[in-house]
Amino acid sequence: MTCWEILGIEPTRDPRRIETAYEQQSKFASGEEAERLKRAYREAMGRDEAPQEQPQQPEEPVSNEQSLDASEQQVVREVVIQVNALLNDSRRSKDPQIWKAILGEPPADQPRLRREIGRSLEHQVRPMAENGSFPPPVVSFLGEWFDWYSLTEVVRKDREEEEIAGGVQQQEEAEQLPPQMVNFWPAVIGWIVGLAVLATLFSGMGGGG
Repeated sequence: MTCWEILGIEPTRDPRRIETAYEQQSKFASGEEAERLKRAYREAMGRDEAPQEQPQQPEEPVSNEQSLDASEQQVVREVVIQVNALLNDSRRSKDPQIWKAILGEPPADQPRLRREIGRSLEHQVRPMAENGSFPPPVVSFLGEWFDWYSLTEVVRKDREEEEIAGGVQQQEEAEQLPPQMVNFWPAVIGWIVGLAVLATLFSGMGGGG
């Protein structure tokens, strides 16, 4: 049935007619019938989309936390607290073994809990890892542990840059060493030959006297 059929009037935009029809019908309505009448009245008045009357739809879960039981949620909260405390200590936060001890402690290492912990920490920890706040071993561990693939890419690029820088340094050292050796050994040999010549000369002079 349409809202007009429930109100018992022809379709109209006259709010007075709609209100009058609603008041007349509501005198004899009760229970479900009264609710149906109210909905018809609001629809006829163009208020069927009023927020307070919209059917409540379950919100889309924003995380896996809704599927975790109370004890699992408590584990997630405790790990997040430990990590926040770790972030306040710049020295300890650069130690990958401490990260492994916190995040790998059972039952926090279970896949479901790991995902939820990663989701809870991502907005804070991931940017720090990407901007160089942590050394490569920590960044590499976080990237693999939470499947943050962008971090593994950061580590790969850092390693490539280090290898390139190391190669340049080795090349520079290799280029510098040969001239030094070339300049050094001829001088030593010449000095030794000179001493031998002088010794021969002095020996000859002594024998002639």
